[in-house]
Amino acid sequence: MSLAPRAVLVHRRTEYEELLARHGTHGQAAFFLSSRGRSIDEVVRRHDRTRQALREVAAAVPLTWRSSRVERADLDRFLFAPEDVVVVVGQDGLVANTAKYLSGQPVVGIDTDPGRNPGVLVRHRCADTAALLRAATAAGGRAEELTMVEAVADDTQRLLALNEIYLGSPGHQTARYRLGSDGEEGPGEAQASSGVLVGTGTGATGWLRSVWLERGSRAGLPAPCDRRLVWFVREAWPSPATGTTKVAGELGRGQRLQLTVESDRIVVFGDGMESDALELTWGQSVRLGIAGTSLHLVT
Repeated sequence: MSLAPRAVLVHRRTEYEELLARHGTHGQAAFFLSSRGRSIDEVVRRHDRTRQALREVAAAVPLTWRSSRVERADLDRFLFAPEDVVVVVGQDGLVANTAKYLSGQPVVGIDTDPGRNPGVLVRHRCADTAALLRAATAAGGRAEELTMVEAVADDTQRLLALNEIYLGSPGHQTARYRLGSDGEEGPGEAQASSGVLVGTGTGATGWLRSVWLERGSRAGLPAPCDRRLVWFVREAWPSPATGTTKVAGELGRGQRLQLTVESDRIVVFGDGMESDALELTWGQSVRLGIAGTSLHLVT
């Protein structure tokens, strides 16, 4: 017998919950904020809206389905199943945080704070949940296949990301490495920089776009469903031993960017999840390109 679908509700702690965890009581948290010219009232209102949204989404799950919840901090320990329908309740970034742990499961994005979130990935309201869950499991349901980026190290470690992958020093200081591409003759260009970003069309709405704008680049950024990546080297340093000729580019199907480490430690993490990173050391290499997996975002 096939299992009934399972709705997995993904959420994160609210700012109010984080304040309580740090200060212990509502009163102490209110005093802390007031001493810095802020009121706790708006923080509580956003917390209440998020809690209400979670209740409404949970109530919309069909009675014949199974249901589970996972908080953002526990995503790397949660086991997603093939029959899951993932319902992200929160911000756009929470969809990206979740995507790297999935393998084709449909994702529904529910915006808990319309007008405050851009709504690039959390496009729907709580009232739409029931219809979206039906669409997610129906044959021919509408969805977008959003391109993802992957990093594969020479020791078989693998990392996925929806927006971008960062490679560099864990302290965002100078990283030393050689940068080249698959099939290129020679070891690549020796560089010293504050890191390398490789990202997708979804990431082109965030960190990648800020680098693109700062440089005044004329290269066109990809759309979220384009099977194309862009990459940038951050603050490459020219010296007698390091070059700056390879600081930006594109990757299409089958193309790979290769980085070989020439310092004690380089970290590789995706979508801001620094706590779940690959760690590479002297002589190790990593290849980056379009992932075989994409994010199945229900529209």
